[in-house]
Amino acid sequence: MSTTDPTPDERDPGTGPDVAAQGRTALSEDWLATLFGLALLALVLLGVVPEIPELS
Repeated sequence: MSTTDPTPDERDPGTGPDVAAQGRTALSEDWLATLFGLALLALVLLGVVPEIPELS
């Protein structure tokens, strides 16, 4: 059994600083989309955004 550090190909692909930074970005984008969707839903329910007659 070797005691040397694993080569980059042997490491878990889900670890490392690059993957962690991408994960934070993706999480931020997901939360931003969720908050935007909830805000849009609230505006529609409050009647701020009018109904589109062609779609009803």
